[in-house]
Amino acid sequence: MNSALLQAAAVGAGGFIGALLRYLLGTAVNRHWHFQLLPLGTVVVNLLGCLLIGMLAGLADNSQTIAQPVRLFLVVGLLGGFTTFSTFAYEGLQLLRDGSHGGFLLYMGSQLLLGLLLVWLGYRLVTGR
Repeated sequence: MNSALLQAAAVGAGGFIGALLRYLLGTAVNRHWHFQLLPLGTVVVNLLGCLLIGMLAGLADNSQTIAQPVRLFLVVGLLGGFTTFSTFAYEGLQLLRDGSHGGFLLYMGSQLLLGLLLVWLGYRLVTGR
């Protein structure tokens, strides 16, 4: 099988499984623990995704035994489908580890503030409110 096709298939398969797991876990958490102040299912998924991407990144950095298609399946596909927040947090950590404090603040601030602004704008464009 073509290398690019294998990589795309690994990402796609992982993404399918990650999205399904996000739905199942988020739904289960919200069904069993109703917390009115925030969507607890999303919080649990995002935080678990952060823990898992940190563990996988640490394993990959400490041992070069994780093949590229497996890493793509797990990190980009599975965890990317599970939560992109984990990637956001990991990339922020990488900027800090590289000593790019300004880049870290710009990266985090721009995505949080602009993301919220664009969600509001999109909602307003569609609803008029």
